[in-house]
Parts: sequence; structure tokens; C-alpha cells
Amino acid sequence: MDEKIDLSENAIKVLEKRYLKRDKNGVCVETPADMFRRVADTIAKGNEHYGSSQSEIKELADRFYDAITKRCFVPNSPTLMNAGRELGQLAACFVLPVEDSLEGIFETVKNTALIHKSGGGTGFSFSRLRPKNSVVRSTMGVSSGPVSFMEVFNAATEAVKQGGTRRGANMGILRVDHPDILEFINCKSDLNKLNNFNISVAITNKFMEAYKRGEDYDLINPVNKEPVGKLSAKKVFDMIVDGAWRNGEPGIIFIDTMNADNPTPLIGEIESTNPCGEVPLLGYEACNLGSINLNRMVKNENGKNVVDWDLLEKTTRTAIRFLDNVIEVNNYPLPQISEMVQNNRKIGLGIMGWADMLMMLGISYSSKEGTDLAGQVMEFIDYVSKCESIELSKIRGRFKNFKGSIYDSENYLYNKYKGKSAGKISDEQWKELDELIKIHGIRNATTTCIAPTGTISMIAGASGGIEPLFGLVFERLIMDGTEMLEVNNIFKDYMINKGLYSEDLMKKIAVDGSVAHIDGIPEEIKHIFVTAHDVTPYWHVKMQAAFQLHTDNAVSKTVNFVESASRKDIEEAYLLAYENNLKGITVYRNNSRNIQPMNLKKEEKTEEVHEEVVEEVTEEYNPTGEVKTVVCPECGNTIEMAEGCFICLNCGYSGCS
Repeated sequence: MDEKIDLSENAIKVLEKRYLKRDKNGVCVETPADMFRRVADTIAKGNEHYGSSQSEIKELADRFYDAITKRCFVPNSPTLMNAGRELGQLAACFVLPVEDSLEGIFETVKNTALIHKSGGGTGFSFSRLRPKNSVVRSTMGVSSGPVSFMEVFNAATEAVKQGGTRRGANMGILRVDHPDILEFINCKSDLNKLNNFNISVAITNKFMEAYKRGEDYDLINPVNKEPVGKLSAKKVFDMIVDGAWRNGEPGIIFIDTMNADNPTPLIGEIESTNPCGEVPLLGYEACNLGSINLNRMVKNENGKNVVDWDLLEKTTRTAIRFLDNVIEVNNYPLPQISEMVQNNRKIGLGIMGWADMLMMLGISYSSKEGTDLAGQVMEFIDYVSKCESIELSKIRGRFKNFKGSIYDSENYLYNKYKGKSAGKISDEQWKELDELIKIHGIRNATTTCIAPTGTISMIAGASGGIEPLFGLVFERLIMDGTEMLEVNNIFKDYMINKGLYSEDLMKKIAVDGSVAHIDGIPEEIKHIFVTAHDVTPYWHVKMQAAFQLHTDNAVSKTVNFVESASRKDIEEAYLLAYENNLKGITVYRNNSRNIQPMNLKKEEKTEEVHEEVVEEVTEEYNPTGEVKTVVCPECGNTIEMAEGCFICLNCGYSGCS
């Protein structure tokens, strides 16, 4: 273990495998401390653009290093990997426009390959492409439609991936009013196709209102914006729900809700997101992300654990300066991206360790007390992040596309949050912030975003994002192929303090990771220590909504369903998401793919399942009746569905990075 930094053995293994510099023989040539120093020094050099002295830059670098090594804040993986190295590409994901011409489409294919070569992921909307069988005037041929061109992008991704670079992930989006929407909804019913894509339907408010009224809605030709037919909103919605029930595809995004928060509407309309769905971006924009570790934001006061608001403020301010500097030193793969990012300066500060914080405070994830605290924490981070962005604007200037932005209006923040205080920031404070923005501007068009934290949460020793724990106890493969029990530290300490800890009990809990059905466990413990499948979809959605209110971008999260969940259950979650102003929602029904992404010992279930569900799962998705296991391509351990994508619990490998 590195002597200077408190890192777990697993964190060091992850760093050695994926992050630390190696020589040409593959031998690590830096320690974790070296890597964190490399990152801190490189990002602090962004201050050179603004006339800071070398001593000021050194002081800032030390501040960054301190925040990272104390595991209070960790930037996204590309920044850790590439800052101060030859590649220098620090952004995780990008959105590229797809124009309705053969030249435009293949220009985007080329740009996609360049981004994937640099280690980034890509998001696209195919909604501008003319429908299948439309006449192409220049050749008098017919168009093959959006889904056909998605296969071209998928093949290009596969080719670049085969070249030995990091896996390229894509998000493919189509508007629900596109004439080819039915083909799109079904395009991943065969999971061997479009395997380099996540897909989501961009759902409009018009569509949702038509669905609720039981009406048809118009299909719009994207070329001339004219109606070309109608479909039953219920039929289409039911197809989306059915796909999600079967295999988690497609997801949905609420495109009008996203555009209501589009900070620069004069520059363009938001059409797509990054691969995990948490960053709505204009064409040629990039994700510059990092996360605060909330399990470090707890202190003991008079014998009771409480939120350390002072440390949270300090960490938020440091993180905003860090992320703004990332934009300065980043080496972008395309000049169009460099220009757009510099003009809007979007950054996304998120969180991890939320489940840890709740457990440390003795609060259930499935409770109003939990969602109330979520609102307070994110309200506070949002407010402080805006304060710091204003401070940066005083020195460095407002983002270039400020004129005509949402901030270039009267009392934007006050009007948005009036009467919605979670208890940390008053209406008057938001109004005062509006006045400061009027005078000084704001440096960043967005400041907050809750992204997946698969690998960086392992480095930080934190639970992932805002998800509940996958399991309190689970089996981890170790180097010689044997398995060992891994017990969550917070849960272990609690059980030891209560005199309830034993190896035999931990083995029982490891069967499904939860204490919910273990005899002899006090109800208080079952209330506090809940896992993903103990949490009902209602509380999954309500928790996401609590964070979304004060998140500029979107929230990456999975709503986990038990295997016996019905299509109606998923439909109700989608409606709840719409009514609670979520920008998107990802659902996953346990065992719903023909591979099983959970590393929990399985016992025969006696739950009664509707006959129709049993028939479809058995015949179409699990012909042998066996539970198969998804293994991580990097470490051989198994993976889970969380934070909008599959993540390995052992090494942090993610299908989205």
C-alpha cells in the first residue's frame, strides 16, 4: 500500500491495472501518490492562462492533491489516466450531430472513430435522418433509415475497438415522433445486434399527454417537419415498456424536460446525451466530470454522526476550480469540440458515497428522511458550485455564450427554486445569486451532474453514485481463483458494535446480499441497511427526483426491479418519473437478459409469477432455466447493472467507458 495515501488493497489493484503509467514492458513506473501528484500539477497549470504566479499554481496544485488523496473529490477516469501524459484527452464523453446527408453521416462516423481512439464515448440523435424508404432526390433511390445507419456506427466502433484501444460506448437516440420509431424500439430485441449502443427514446410532453388521454399522436417527417401519419401513444408506450421489461432496452429520456434546462437555447437544441444518459449535450460538446465522496463528508459531533457542511463547501469550491481548469488543459480530439466546450464551459460536479452517508447517519434509503437529506445535500452543492463559478467569472470572465442564455434573464435561479427549498438555501439566497450573476456573470453554463462512478468510487472507497448498495456482503474472486467474503465496512462496524457480527451470519447474508429476509436481525438494522432490490421502484424514483431538482444536467441511476416485476410495474415507474420531472430513467429487471449480471449466490425462489411472464422468460430468454453469469472481460469477476450501465464490482470495468 502507498505509504502516503489511505487506499484499500482493491483500490491499489484497480489503479495498477487501469491508471498508473507503465513502461514499454508493461511495468508500472508510478505509484498512486505519483499519479495523483501528476494530475494535480497538470490541472493547476490551467491557471497559467490567467497570470497566476508559480507559487500560486503550486498552492493550487497542493489543494487539488489534498482533496484527491483524502478521497474527498475524484475526477473522472480519463482525467486520472491522461492528465500530464501524451494523449492529454481528459473528457469522458461527447455528443456529435448526425446530419441528413451521406456526407454528413460519414463525417460523423470518422469523428466518432477519432473520439473512440482517444478513449471517449459518444452520443448521437438519429432524429434528423429521413425515414426509411424516403426518396433521395439526388439519386432517386430510397433512404435506408436511422436504424440502418446505426449499424454502420456500430461496425465502426467495433473496428476501432478491435484495434486495441479502450472500448467505445455509444448512445443512440430517436424522437418518439420519428416515423421509424417502431423499428427503433425493437432494434435491440436481439442483444447480438447494436452491441456497442445503449438506446433511448426521446419522449416529448405531447406524447405523454396523448398517452394519458388514450389518444393518437402525430409522426413528423424530420426533413420538412410535416405530419406523415399517426400512432396510438398507448401502443408505442406499451412497446417501450415491453422492451424495458424484457432486457432493459430502450431507455427513455424526457427531451422537453431536458431542453427546459438547456442553458444556451440560442446556440442549439439538446437532442442527445452521453452513453449513460446523465449529460444532455449540444453537438460537439463534451463531459468534464468529477465526484465528491459523501462518506468523507460526515463528522462525529457530541457522539452523533452529522453532515460536515463546512468540509462539503470547501470540497465543492475546490472541485469547481479543478473542473474549470480541466477545460483549459484538455487536449480535445476535434477542433469543433474545443471551440464549443470553450464557449459554454459546461462542467458536471456530482457525488458518490450516498448510500454510505445514509448508513453512517442511520437513515434508510427508502424513506422521506432520506429523500429530504438528498434534497438538502444537492441544493447545498448546487448553490456553492454556482457561488464559486461566479467567483471564477470575476477573474476569468463569463462563458462566451452567456448572452441569451438562461442566466441572461431576470431572476432565473430565484424563479426556478422559489418555494422549493430543501432547508439549506433560502429563496433570498438564490435571489442574491441572481444579482451577482447580473453584475459578474457566471463562468460555467452548467456546474452539476450525477455521473456513474464505477471505478472512481472503488478508488475512493465509496458506494457508487446515488445508488443503494448492491450487497452488504458478497463473494469476491481473488488472484488464485478462490472466493472470499467481502463485507461492507460500515455494516461490519455497526454489527460488531451491536455484538451481532459472526462469519456464519455473513455467509447467510452473502446468499443474496441483503439482511431483509434474515431471521433474528433487528428491524432497525433492516431499516437502515437496505440494498438495491430491497428498495421499491417508488423510492428509487423519488430519490432520483430529489437529486435531479438541483442537478443542472441529469442523473445516472438504475431503477432495479425484482425478477417477478410485471410490465405494469415498469409502466408505473415511467409515469412516476415523468410526473417528478426526471430527465431520463433506466430500469433493469433482475435476470431479464439471457445473462445474469449479479454475483450473489442463488436459491430457488418461491415467489408466484404471472403465467405469461414465466412462459416468455422461459421460451425466449432462458431456454435451459439456468442462471448464467456475466463475467468482466478484464478481471473475470461478475458485474451488476447500476448507474445506468453494467459495472464490475471487482475492478470497476464499465460497459459505458
